[in-house]
Amino acid sequence: MKKVFSLMLVLISIFGLAACQPKEEELEEVSLTVWASELDQTLMQTMIESFKEAYKDEAIFTITLGAVSEATAKDQVLTDIEAAADVFAFADDQINELYVAGALQEVQENTAAIIAANGGAEAGAIKAATKNGKLYAYPMTADNGYFLFYDKSVYTENDVKTLDGILAKAQSDGSKFTMQINNGWYLYSFFAGAGLQLTYNGTVNSANWNNATGVKVTESIIRMASHPGYINLNDAGFVSGIKDGSVSAGVNGVWNATEAQNKWGANYAATKLPTYTLDGQQVQMSSFAGYKLMGVNALTLQPYWAMKLAEWFTNEDNQILRFQERGLGPSNVNAANSTEVKASPAISALAQQGAFATVQNVGGNYWSPTETFGNMIVNAELTLQGNIQDALDIMVQGIVAQPIG
Repeated sequence: MKKVFSLMLVLISIFGLAACQPKEEELEEVSLTVWASELDQTLMQTMIESFKEAYKDEAIFTITLGAVSEATAKDQVLTDIEAAADVFAFADDQINELYVAGALQEVQENTAAIIAANGGAEAGAIKAATKNGKLYAYPMTADNGYFLFYDKSVYTENDVKTLDGILAKAQSDGSKFTMQINNGWYLYSFFAGAGLQLTYNGTVNSANWNNATGVKVTESIIRMASHPGYINLNDAGFVSGIKDGSVSAGVNGVWNATEAQNKWGANYAATKLPTYTLDGQQVQMSSFAGYKLMGVNALTLQPYWAMKLAEWFTNEDNQILRFQERGLGPSNVNAANSTEVKASPAISALAQQGAFATVQNVGGNYWSPTETFGNMIVNAELTLQGNIQDALDIMVQGIVAQPIG
């Protein structure tokens, strides 16, 4: 009986202790959707898996990845903000409209550290992500600009200093130089290089491109477009031309650096944009300096975890990984200063061009008129003998028009 009684006391003690132990806290279940470029799907999935692993003791995650171009993210988000992704990548020129529409969640977690990591409040990447003194997006890349790619077996360093030199060498080689002039992003290079202005106050654009200097700029563009060494190609055409050998030099961005390097090998080179002849003088071509950003939907049901995920996608390690996998230039200062990144010809060329670049800040009315104007030149509807002033007036009227709605 004593043994039985003792055993009962032991059992009672065990059960009593068990009853006193706190229950293991159940993990929060978190569902998020992410939109990113089609080209980044594999890379982004890798980052998602590492995020889930890093925070596996804090939550159970269901993260769905969708393919939406950074170039059209704004349009997709503003179609239905509530139905849009919790976290999405977008080009910095879209931040104004996203902000005005109330689509962006202010960055409220680790804000000071994020600003410092990307160069401080005065850095271009932070300025591009800031509205009214507050951070509304996470800098992801500092390479959304363009420069000159070229094949060193065709061109010397001296050849690529001027547009005239490039066109002459392309013609003698039987190949082509390309720069897409029916795209306002690239067309800007000529007008801005000549000192003409394009500004945006958050509502409307302002431009003085339709003056006497603008006429001279247009004449220079027409001469380039009619040169035997030139061909107008879009992004896909640029890549195809490199692959089939018809393109030996072109203006493009880091997203196609791998294609150029794979084709040209040891002859792969990149540098700043050339000068062009304007009314008998050499003028340095300008460019847009752009950034890609990661935004958090202001209507997300999981703002804390959405901000955590956006910060993860854009941290130092993942910016380096993005460079390694896609050749994209970091905005993070430590990542940008790594030996590996500095050794990249494309990133080096972008840095050279940075001295002649301005942050891309334009309203939506800019793009269609400049495309139409460029098409008129490409299709030889506007020639040196045509009424250039009228064409410029029409383009500028479209650029500065008050947005509808």
